[in-house]
Amino acid sequence: MTWSWLTISLADALIVLGKAVGIYVVLVAFTRLAGLRSFSKMSSFDFAVTVAFGSILAGTILTKKPPLAQSVVALAALFAIQYAVSVARVHSPLGRTMVDNKPALVMDGSEILTENLKRVQMSESDLFAKLREANVTRLEQVRAVVVESTGDVSVLHASPDAPPIDEALLDDVRNPRQA
Repeated sequence: MTWSWLTISLADALIVLGKAVGIYVVLVAFTRLAGLRSFSKMSSFDFAVTVAFGSILAGTILTKKPPLAQSVVALAALFAIQYAVSVARVHSPLGRTMVDNKPALVMDGSEILTENLKRVQMSESDLFAKLREANVTRLEQVRAVVVESTGDVSVLHASPDAPPIDEALLDDVRNPRQA
């Protein structure tokens, strides 16, 4: 029986180390140029790009191909695309519409909007788990639950005698009956 799959030569170890340091330095440099928004999760597009960054890093470090230079070009392309999409999102309603999902209301006060849960592919069990995470102890405390464009769940809650939610907070949320 051969145990070669458990070992690594010194040369291969140095290659992995060199590529890891190289791609890390490049990633930090690109992030400094592009800003922290590079790893935000403001849209589903941001999430996809972040996953792609991780894939490039892992592939570069752990395999002989692609070479470091090719990975640097791939990272540069992704940062450039992400920057262009970010500019489009900020300056163009069409850009926002093409890239962003619209947040969806799944609870309106203590009322669970069952059809909206189905549309966002969320179960009542998932919803209750999010309510528990937000320290909701009674459904009467819930003002609104929104599935954000990133897939995160926002639970707006307060004591039943607190002032109502400022409607501006729900302006970009899909109509409660049409999530």
